[in-house]
Amino acid sequence: MNKTADFSLLFVVFIWGVTFVMVQNALSFLDPFTFNAVRFFMAFVFLLIPYLSTLHKKGRTWNKGLFIAGFHIGVWLFLGYGLQTIGLNYTTPAKTGFITGLSVVMVPVFSLLLLKHRLSRNTIIGVAAATIGLYLMTFADRSNLNIGDLLVFLCAISFAMQIITTARYARTLPALPLTLIQVSTVSLLSFVSAFIFKENHAVIFSSEVMLQKDVWTALLVTAALATAFAFFAQTFFQAYTTPTRVALIFSMEPVFAALSSYILIGEKLTSASIIGCAFIFLGMIFAELPVKKKKSVTQEFS
Repeated sequence: MNKTADFSLLFVVFIWGVTFVMVQNALSFLDPFTFNAVRFFMAFVFLLIPYLSTLHKKGRTWNKGLFIAGFHIGVWLFLGYGLQTIGLNYTTPAKTGFITGLSVVMVPVFSLLLLKHRLSRNTIIGVAAATIGLYLMTFADRSNLNIGDLLVFLCAISFAMQIITTARYARTLPALPLTLIQVSTVSLLSFVSAFIFKENHAVIFSSEVMLQKDVWTALLVTAALATAFAFFAQTFFQAYTTPTRVALIFSMEPVFAALSSYILIGEKLTSASIIGCAFIFLGMIFAELPVKKKKSVTQEFS
């Protein structure tokens, strides 16, 4: 089941990476909070349909603990996506993917401090390799750093905490209801934020927006695949793996973001970026190698 979880999460990361360009195009018509509010509400509807269809078989699974857990995860997710989407207004899709990937460095530290998870030697080396790769891809050219990069860095912290909190609850709570509460929390907080910052708020049902194919394509794709499917898959499969392994898999997001930016909008890739991609990929692969010594102790976290 561990390998199935890893490959499923890698597919999720591929979806996230290739949707950066779509999101940036949609933001020329919608403000970030409105986009996220509609995106996550649509994802909630997509997830609610299969939940209601199976409700008669499984019965009610809702309780106070489930709501608290889903809200806890959702708050971190809201902060991550809010900061990331705003950051996309000031930086490029590729750099957004690169800096978001810095969560691969934060998760092992948070995992050790908050969840008391020990790390294997291969995992530590893998994280180090991914860190070098992210440095090459993100900070090789310091002159290009801007406010968008800072916002996306704060988003990386939020995403790291979202992985940690998901790991805390995923093993004991049902995945689909937990995901429903998570995405509805993000939608609600985004709607409130859009109302608060209404001076920059674009009305979703205005004729200008309604007639934009790129906006609705981005909303449908990100809602169905990059949100509903992706976060259900993360919540479900994270019960079978560790936060650090998830973070290492998620470090492939900047690679997919860079490749999609190159293919779709012709964004240039420097030699440092290409080498950085290779380091990230090697780091993820190395962390998957089995540990020979003290297998009984480190097997779960290698």
